[in-house]
Amino acid sequence: MDSQPAVGAVIEQIAPRLRRARERKGVSLTDLARTTGISTSTLSRLESGQRKPSLELLLPVTTALGIPLDEIVAAPRIVDPRVPQEPTRKDGRVLIPLSRHQGEPRAYKMIIPAHDEEPHLRTHAGYEWLYVLRGRLRVRLGDHDFVMAAGEAAEFDCQIPHWFGAAGRGGVEVLSLFGRQGERIHLRARAR
Repeated sequence: MDSQPAVGAVIEQIAPRLRRARERKGVSLTDLARTTGISTSTLSRLESGQRKPSLELLLPVTTALGIPLDEIVAAPRIVDPRVPQEPTRKDGRVLIPLSRHQGEPRAYKMIIPAHDEEPHLRTHAGYEWLYVLRGRLRVRLGDHDFVMAAGEAAEFDCQIPHWFGAAGRGGVEVLSLFGRQGERIHLRARAR
């Protein structure tokens, strides 16, 4: 097996890793040049991938930044890409995370059982995107009240009062993208 592609991938990652490390430490290129004795233009080319990294350049830079060399040159750690599916349940609704990252938006699969509930419209920051996987989804969005079937998608500003739930006798499965505040809203207990 040829290891050249793996080595090339590691070398390509050095430039952005250097830049991120320097920016995390709040050090300018000028300050780093002053500390290491390496010219600003060389450091800039090193961070942009236009200069081949060498130990002669990397050792003073990592020392000045106070980081281990292997943080910059180590091969990326390959982790299991599968997202742990730890469902959250509230008032019969099941929210299953489909994304691991903590940024926004986050992806979820929602399972909403059929039961008679009066729509309780809410608002929150952000946008929401919905895709119906199975069943029928009743959506209240401001003055609009409509039903979506499997294969249909919708997106809306969450500042508009909204609610959605299962339409008819069967439950509904939905893919949704929204942020943290949306997650809290979807799992908050209904007013009694």
